[in-house]
Amino acid sequence: MRRLLPPPAAELDDAALVDAYRLPPGRSLRMDFVASPDGSIAVDGRSAGLGSPGDKRVFRVLRALADVVLVGAGTAGAEGYRPVAPDSPVGLLRTSIGRPAGLPIAVVSRSASLDPGSALAAEPSTLVVTCAAADAGRRAALSAAGATVLVCGDDDVDLPAAVAALAERGLEQVTCEGGPQLLRAALGAGVVDELDLTIAPALVGSAQRLLPGDLPAPVGLELRQVLEEDGVLFTRYRVTGGEEELP
Repeated sequence: MRRLLPPPAAELDDAALVDAYRLPPGRSLRMDFVASPDGSIAVDGRSAGLGSPGDKRVFRVLRALADVVLVGAGTAGAEGYRPVAPDSPVGLLRTSIGRPAGLPIAVVSRSASLDPGSALAAEPSTLVVTCAAADAGRRAALSAAGATVLVCGDDDVDLPAAVAALAERGLEQVTCEGGPQLLRAALGAGVVDELDLTIAPALVGSAQRLLPGDLPAPVGLELRQVLEEDGVLFTRYRVTGGEEELP
């Protein structure tokens, strides 16, 4: 993998790739997505159809650097999310850079729809981020299964409150892996600091889009980094704010 921006251009080994995505200490929320130039985020319903070896490496690096992964319940189910094992590639990478092997996963669901019988719900480090309107029985079942249930908001999930609740638990650096509805909600709530977008060299025309609807206002982006491997672009954008900040 090679760095195109910022200069100078350079080939990146594994350690340099970690450094390329490392953030300074403190609270942050970065969104991690892969998309085609036409905005499609899936092939046959799965993001893996747009992936590449380089995308998998970046995915592992972002997880290795995170304190917690935030993901919507729909994406967690469609992509088969499971707890991160200490001997998995992500777990091993985390220990190699001095991080704990375990990585908490926080599942966002207005209805607390995570299956209480799933391996993810049974993992003590799993958090379910929901709201007071979620069925009390479902919340109790998830707590009984082993997950920690965070009630953030009344009728819907309050994402700023959720990010604050995670930070109170020492989970300050959040990597959010989607899906698109969660991206839209997070941008609308103003909690996104960075968009890490992998651009696959393919046109798909899928109905599953990076943004499924209008935002309350355009969100400005500042390009900070571009890496390239086999025609795939790995971009980092700083989120700068609403339409008043656009040039």
